Amino acid sequence: MVLRGLAKAKNFTLGPTAPMKSFSEHIDPKIKTRKLRNRSGESHHFTDQLQNKKLYEYELKTKKSFDDIVSTLKEIAYIQHNENFLKNAQQISQNNLGIDLPTHILEKAWVKPLDMRALYAWCVFKQHDKFSDDFFKNDPLEGSSGSIEAKNFEKFLLDCGFHLLDITPCSDGRLAHTVAYVMRIPFSAVRRRSHAGALFDIENTVNRWIKTEHKRYREGVPNSADKDTRYLKIVTYHFSSVDPLHQGCAAHGSDDALAAEEGLNKLNAFRESVENSFCCGASVDLMLIGLDTDTDALKIHLNSKDGNISLENTISTLDIYNSTIDKSVEETSQEICQLISNYSSEKDLTGVEKFIYKLIVNNISQIDYVNEFHKGSYEDIGHAERFIGVGIGFKEVHLRNLTYFSHLDTVEEGAPDLDVGIKIFSGLNVSEDLPIPVVIRFDYSGRVPGAKERAIKDCDRVNNAISIRYKNLVDQGLLHTCLTIRDRDKTDSAQIIRMSLDKKTMEAH
Repeated sequence: MVLRGLAKAKNFTLGPTAPMKSFSEHIDPKIKTRKLRNRSGESHHFTDQLQNKKLYEYELKTKKSFDDIVSTLKEIAYIQHNENFLKNAQQISQNNLGIDLPTHILEKAWVKPLDMRALYAWCVFKQHDKFSDDFFKNDPLEGSSGSIEAKNFEKFLLDCGFHLLDITPCSDGRLAHTVAYVMRIPFSAVRRRSHAGALFDIENTVNRWIKTEHKRYREGVPNSADKDTRYLKIVTYHFSSVDPLHQGCAAHGSDDALAAEEGLNKLNAFRESVENSFCCGASVDLMLIGLDTDTDALKIHLNSKDGNISLENTISTLDIYNSTIDKSVEETSQEICQLISNYSSEKDLTGVEKFIYKLIVNNISQIDYVNEFHKGSYEDIGHAERFIGVGIGFKEVHLRNLTYFSHLDTVEEGAPDLDVGIKIFSGLNVSEDLPIPVVIRFDYSGRVPGAKERAIKDCDRVNNAISIRYKNLVDQGLLHTCLTIRDRDKTDSAQIIRMSLDKKTMEAH
């Protein structure tokens, strides 16, 4: 369900409606045209229709749990002065959302208008808690560690000559589904770190590379250090085919060429850092990929003749989809192979070309997914995220426009990413008198003594920094936080430590 604009009533006690989508301010309906050439609505013969159906059911159910908050709170707002208000409000919330509302907020309704901002943020946090619990307990995307899908992909990755896949998409919520949906890769088989503009931290990435290689030497995981495989680093930038001047990457001013160029610069700097710091053939493989956030089609950058990634030499999965929609499986396979290599058969492909082939085939399913369930192009082509995720973790978030990521250890170093998120939500929420919900997360290893306590301290530290940096919003009740931690060594869901909405304890005098 797409959320609509707020009625800008001064009497906020009537309850909120949902945030206005940013695309409605810019898009001329005439330019939003279908770009697929499809046969009477039939799917491409490479499309996994069963998987598409499962993924859509999960997307629909999860987003509905957040989008129903508005109508539920409106219903509750209308009865706040009725008899048995507390009991009836809780019943409505349970029936519609499956959560309990905070009694300490509801019970004040008889002396002052309900704090709808606080209730809105509370509901977002509780729905995230339920969503996280379902993800880790039930594995709805069928990509958890040890699953058949994850084991098969890890074997495939080794066959391609890679022992680890590290992807950096942009923090933009329109790329949050890059791994599980767009690329159709089991989430547990990928190391994902999101950054604004896909501009990842080179030093941190080198440190992760070191840990990976150390584990190969010490434990032989995922393979021994003497095996001829490499670490594959991918940057995924994004662009908009429907409204390229407004709905591209905000970190690059919607300049697609700049987004690609800066992503490539980061990749090359990472490789150079590894090669300069570690001799004896130490190196990594790199890939640069563009994602059209309107159709989920990919633009894959190929290598130039000198072996380096080319900004100009690209192939479009949407072009491949359109040119092969009427061709046989064999003809389609041959066409893809010839686009990415000198071979005409999939079995002849090796290395990164073999990986690219699979990526293209997987993405064809996603193009049909958007075609079938979103009429060829998403309606929310702009930002429509439900909350901001700050810190380290969020393994459970794999849905488009659900979360804006700000991957950081400290607010000071992650300020550029976080500021972009606050700016986005100032348009989505604050402009409509709704608060910005911020979920702070720090994953930790339960095998390390004191790690849990340190994760809690990290949450508190970031929470305090946020309250200082955005004091004006916090003081107005326009920014609320929920502090969570998770043991990455277990399959348990995230644990809520505290919220800014918790009942304040009265001090004794």
